[in-house]
Amino acid sequence: MAIKRALVSVSNKEGIVEFVQALTELGVEVISTGGTKSQLQEAGVPVIGISDVTGFPEILDGRVKTLHPNIHGGLLAMRDVETHQQQLEEHNITPIDLVVVNLYPFKETIAKPDVTFADAIENIDIGGPTMLRSAAKNHKFVTVVVDPSDYATVVEQVKETNEVSEETRRKLAAKVFRHTAAYDSLISEYLTEQVGEEFPESYTVTYEKVQDLRYGENPHQNAAFYKKPLGDKSSIAAAKQINGKELSYNNIQDANAALDIVKEFTEPAVVAVKHMNPCGVGTSETIEEAYQKAYEADPVSIFGGIVAANREIDHATALKMKEIFLEIIIAPSFTEEALEVLTQKKNLRLLTLPIDEVDTPEKRLTAVHGGVLVQDEDRYTLENAEVTVPTDRQPTDEEWAALKLAWKVVKHVKSNAIVLTKNDRTVGIGAGQMNRVGAAGIAIEQAGEEAKGAVMGSDAFFPMNDTVEAAGKAGVTAIIQPGGSIRDQESIDKANELGIAMVFTGVRHFKH
Repeated sequence: MAIKRALVSVSNKEGIVEFVQALTELGVEVISTGGTKSQLQEAGVPVIGISDVTGFPEILDGRVKTLHPNIHGGLLAMRDVETHQQQLEEHNITPIDLVVVNLYPFKETIAKPDVTFADAIENIDIGGPTMLRSAAKNHKFVTVVVDPSDYATVVEQVKETNEVSEETRRKLAAKVFRHTAAYDSLISEYLTEQVGEEFPESYTVTYEKVQDLRYGENPHQNAAFYKKPLGDKSSIAAAKQINGKELSYNNIQDANAALDIVKEFTEPAVVAVKHMNPCGVGTSETIEEAYQKAYEADPVSIFGGIVAANREIDHATALKMKEIFLEIIIAPSFTEEALEVLTQKKNLRLLTLPIDEVDTPEKRLTAVHGGVLVQDEDRYTLENAEVTVPTDRQPTDEEWAALKLAWKVVKHVKSNAIVLTKNDRTVGIGAGQMNRVGAAGIAIEQAGEEAKGAVMGSDAFFPMNDTVEAAGKAGVTAIIQPGGSIRDQESIDKANELGIAMVFTGVRHFKH
């Protein structure tokens, strides 16, 4: 269909003057509203006011201006249906061939820290989505543009053929419905949070593309990375990459896992992750010492791993990190001297983000075939738990410090999970096993001689006393676990027999 008449009303005015100028030079008649009309007129672009088309003034502070038969009749009329054409003539309605609309800035409004509920409601667009949906529904005859990046394509095609191709019209219509769906999703999410509805009858979320990925978990799987429109600044989706090649699907997963763990600590801490499980965690008074302890926890598995630190990376730490192959280093910042060292490795990905920024708990979504599981994030800490010590022996101060570290780490290890810690670092991690004593065996074997005098953390209770027995044989002196098994007493008795102090938290930390 030839483009003869366009309706233009945009909140995002990027490139709009140049676009409409190009349309008018091609003989297109332009209708406009409010601020868009004023800006075009100031630029000397001839436009028709919306009230001249509707015969009715804009009212209610602009809330009602385009919701009129003269507009929607011109948008929805099917040009190949004779009765539609007759009704247009009968009511003196001129068809509209092109709609250029984007919406009130609802996302930008609710992102403001001091936004009021009234401000948020006032920035819910009504007429804009209605025009977009009308035009997109009738895309067989009407071209609809919601994204300034599509202006050039439309102008080019109108210049060449006086119309926009059917293929382009269909693509633009699909983009419109994605746009309005995302817009409505943000509104529904905001209002649902305002009324405190945790798990509503329908669950609608929207994400914005960050990048296409080379592939997914494996080269034969296609993938892309999306972020929440108003996600936390301390998330991997908001990280700034300052060196290295593009992140992969697995990089992003591992980086997210590393961040989740390092955020557990307020003291200087370094976490090394491999395949979404920690392979080494260290804490200390300096980030250099914390890295050294994380490295020593498992110098084999850290090779090719992802490292997250909760302090700036300095020159001394960078020199140690450079000694081995790492995929990613995440930190709040890097000193100039550290960057000089680490950027010599062109492929090493360096990411910065404000790890210490308070992040808002989110719902965690896990896809299953044909559906999705939604749950709260596991933010439960030892400080929230009702801790008891059922054994004869209480943990020493040194054991308590190690137990707290084990509890922070085991929460982030795939179940069944066992973590051994000593002083301020991990010494053995058993992850993702089908039985608990098997996970303990892996952690103990990895720790070797370091198991002597170490403490053990378990993500769930011991169904039998065999894990306690294995811990005692290895030289473990204290254990922290949820408790709650019908056979807890057997584990308590075994711990007493072996002189092991055991702590019950009453809190399970399964991670599937």
